[in-house]
Amino acid sequence: QVQLVESGGGLVQAGGSLRLSCAASERTFSTSTMGWFRQAPGKEREFVARIRWNGGNIYYADSVKGRFTISRDNAKNTVYLQMNNLKPEDTAVYYCGATTRYLGTVQADSYDYWGQGTQVTVSS
Repeated sequence: QVQLVESGGGLVQAGGSLRLSCAASERTFSTSTMGWFRQAPGKEREFVARIRWNGGNIYYADSVKGRFTISRDNAKNTVYLQMNNLKPEDTAVYYCGATTRYLGTVQADSYDYWGQGTQVTVSS
């Protein structure tokens, strides 16, 4: 079973930056599609970004395109989310997920494993 551990969240002012990391416990990470999602209070978990096992086919939600960058280092079993020009509406708990599926990876229910989440709070 893959275990995922997110880190890097915190409190930042609007316009600031944070870098989230998600470390995986298994080498199967290198063959998994990895996704970042977020969930604000009272809202459903929403897609943020996705990256394939080989670092390709990157896809972003429109709300973060041009501000967030997803990347991965398979040698370190880690996926990253660089978040720049943060806005108050980016405030949420951010989760990373892992899946071996190819289709539907912008949907949370396509992911087999999840981390515990890391809180990101952006003040205005």
